[in-house]
Amino acid sequence: MKNHSNHNHQTAAPVTSDADQAEVKKKIDTLLEQTQVVLFMKGSAQSPMCGFSARAVTILKQFNIPFLDVDVLQDPSIREGIKTYGNWPTIPQLYIQKKLVGGSDIMLEMYQSGELKTLLQEHNLVAKA
Repeated sequence: MKNHSNHNHQTAAPVTSDADQAEVKKKIDTLLEQTQVVLFMKGSAQSPMCGFSARAVTILKQFNIPFLDVDVLQDPSIREGIKTYGNWPTIPQLYIQKKLVGGSDIMLEMYQSGELKTLLQEHNLVAKA
């Protein structure tokens, strides 16, 4: 009885096939194609479900630009998939023209330094002063 193999005990972690991962990537690609600014967050822009998501929304609203808010709590595959997609472990995640900008802390730093405004101006999302 000492010789228990672990090969039968791999069901603890969710198993996702390559096909599942490809489907999630396709879903995320589709979301990123809908608008130039996409925020993957917990909750919605109207009702954020965590402080970091609330801060990210507040920062984006300062620029008065349209953005798509994607509530990762509504879709566990997106919640996990977005972490792999951008190789970023936390949520929220801000994407501008399909490129990961970062999470709430990076958004705050970029907002305070003026770098976020400059980035939005470079993409013609905010008028240049």
